[in-house]
Amino acid sequence: MAAHPVRPRLTVLSGPSGVGKSTVVAHMRKAHPEVWLSVSATTRRPRPGERHGVQYFFVDDGEFDKLIANGELLEWAEFAGNRYGTPREAVIDRLDAGEPVLLEIDLQGARQIRESMPEAQLVFLAPPSWEELVRRLTGRGTEAPEVIERRLEAARIELAAESEFDTTLVNTSVEDVASELLALMRVA
Repeated sequence: MAAHPVRPRLTVLSGPSGVGKSTVVAHMRKAHPEVWLSVSATTRRPRPGERHGVQYFFVDDGEFDKLIANGELLEWAEFAGNRYGTPREAVIDRLDAGEPVLLEIDLQGARQIRESMPEAQLVFLAPPSWEELVRRLTGRGTEAPEVIERRLEAARIELAAESEFDTTLVNTSVEDVASELLALMRVA
């Protein structure tokens, strides 16, 4: 009789906007596609190159309201005028199947996960410095100045919440952080 696989812990990666969460996750998943990344639903419009169901499930406000009302989101938050949420069923199904699951979400979402799934592992991705974070946020060229200012203000608040997390990784090297994150996910 085969032993049941141990259910892995949900790993949550969070940190300020522009810190490089998406870059780290993309690098890690290129080498380790077995790590399942939850795809969030969002009311934000797609950026160039983004596809529905790949980077996000792009939904309108009415669809997002239904997801909330039906309890279909593990967490959700509003950020920079848009809403983002993690579909519950897919995450639970993957964890139950013994697969490592990674959520890449903001501070509000990480706090909700801490409440609903206290066994989850919360990892904070920190920038090497405030100046580097400002450079990354302003260098994107995809947002209007007022959006950048809102992101910088949010980043100040997010950086202050670092102590709420189980582990902090400093994003000095995408390769190193991706390896460290993978090692954390493999620890039972």
